[in-house]
Amino acid sequence: MAAPTSFAGRLTQSVRPVLGSPAIRWLAYLGLCAAYLQGGLNKLTDFPGAVGEMTHFGLTPPALMAVLVIVLELGASLMILTGWLRWLGALALAAFTLMATFIALRFWELPVGQERFMAANSFFEHLGLVGGFLLVAWLDVRESRSA
Repeated sequence: MAAPTSFAGRLTQSVRPVLGSPAIRWLAYLGLCAAYLQGGLNKLTDFPGAVGEMTHFGLTPPALMAVLVIVLELGASLMILTGWLRWLGALALAAFTLMATFIALRFWELPVGQERFMAANSFFEHLGLVGGFLLVAWLDVRESRSA
């Protein structure tokens, strides 16, 4: 393969050994899944609190919903981290995050002020997570097709 002649090509080649490594990719997956691993483990170790959270958001039956959320958060995260049906785990967390965002962060219903500002920021940060999970699914499907 010929050496790249453009600045962008040379710069990309210089960072590829680090940024293109499997370890960095796995750390990126871990970063995307970190909140879901933490959330799932917290709910698992404080199940009454998890049930209270489901009740707070009007999800019924709350105990069953808490179990389903724990299984989803931990199971889909492990699917992404291990590579087993990674695309499916990523799509599951993307869908879950999108639904949870519209349930928990309805900033448009809040009066103008700091609370609304913070909720809006969090809402759009969660949309960024959805995009990240969609990208994981897209890459996994694309790579499995070419293999």
